[in-house]
Amino acid sequence: MSAAPPAVSPLTAALTCRCPRCGKGKVLQGLLTVAPRCPVCDLDLHAEDVGDGPAALVILILGAVIVFAAAMLELKAAPPFWLHLVLWPPIALGGTILLQRCLKAWLIAMQYRHHLLDAERPR
Repeated sequence: MSAAPPAVSPLTAALTCRCPRCGKGKVLQGLLTVAPRCPVCDLDLHAEDVGDGPAALVILILGAVIVFAAAMLELKAAPPFWLHLVLWPPIALGGTILLQRCLKAWLIAMQYRHHLLDAERPR
C-alpha cells in the first residue's frame, strides 16, 4: 500500500461512515459492526482496533449534554417527572447509536490517516 494521503477528510469519513481511503464504501456493517474490507477500494479494515474509545467519548459527550438539557428544562419549565422519563431515554438511545457510529468511523479514519491500519504492523 502506498503512503498517499487519504482521499477524504477524517471528519467527512466519520459523518458519512464511509471508507477513509475512497470515501465511497461503507466502514460499518449493520449498526456498529466494522466491515472486514471496503467493498469499493478493498481497504483491509480487519486490523482496526478502536477499543472502548467511542463508548467512553459517547458517555462523556452525550451524558453532559443530556444532564445539562434536563437541568435547563427543569429550571425553566418545571415539567412533571413523568415527562423526563418519557423524553430523555429515547434521546439518549438515539444519540448513543448515532454518536457511536460517527466516533467509531472517525477513529478508524484517524488510524488510517496515521498509518495504524496496516495488517502487518506488530501489535
